[in-house]
Amino acid sequence: MSERLKRSIGIVTGAGSGIGRACALALAREGALLALVGRRKDRIEEVAHEIGERAFAVPGDVCKTNDVDRLVNQTVGRFGALNFVLNNAGILEIGNAEQITEEQWDRTFQVNVRAVWLLSRAALPHMRKAGGGAIINIASTLGIVGARNRAAYAASKGAVVLLTKSMAIDHGQENIRVNAICPSFVDTELTARFIGQSSDPAQARRERTAAHPIGRLGRPEDVAGLAVYLASNESSWVTGAVLPVDGGYLAI
Repeated sequence: MSERLKRSIGIVTGAGSGIGRACALALAREGALLALVGRRKDRIEEVAHEIGERAFAVPGDVCKTNDVDRLVNQTVGRFGALNFVLNNAGILEIGNAEQITEEQWDRTFQVNVRAVWLLSRAALPHMRKAGGGAIINIASTLGIVGARNRAAYAASKGAVVLLTKSMAIDHGQENIRVNAICPSFVDTELTARFIGQSSDPAQARRERTAAHPIGRLGRPEDVAGLAVYLASNESSWVTGAVLPVDGGYLAI
């Protein structure tokens, strides 16, 4: 086990699968102590078991203030402090501005934006007490550029990008760094379901792969390395950054 994050204490949301799981495993390998958060208790408990005593599972809904306050208090109560947060939980609703329902719009902003704000807000006093910290937000390349049938999703991730920049400005003098990672199309269970719902899944996969100059879709592990860097002291002069991990998607 590495010591890049030795004694560093963090919270990872959406930790039961995909990017969240990969990031949790990578952070733990570097020495971090982790609270793994998700709505599916069985999933986060599996990841906690895989990591071992350095992690514990905290079922909860990060859209709810009471759940967020509880999970932060449990983390600090167990490990004694809080040094970083990885806001990864998110959802994707498909549709343009006419097709998206009010319920889909509201739910997208609840999970993708409100939850980021709630957990960051709850974490800030503990990071301040610790002398600094890192907030890492998983946004998207679609928070930087638009796309067809992503009206709610792109708008929500754009909000995460500007929340990241604003918080970086507000809390920089407290040694609290706030950065965003913007993945492109990462091959997870969520994206596999999305591809599978298309009329020609094989063609849909080929089209999405072709949009990336590097010639493949992303893997959750492609994001995890940057999360480790942003949580560590190696990025001590990096804040307000919006960092694509996109296989060249934005270069086209």
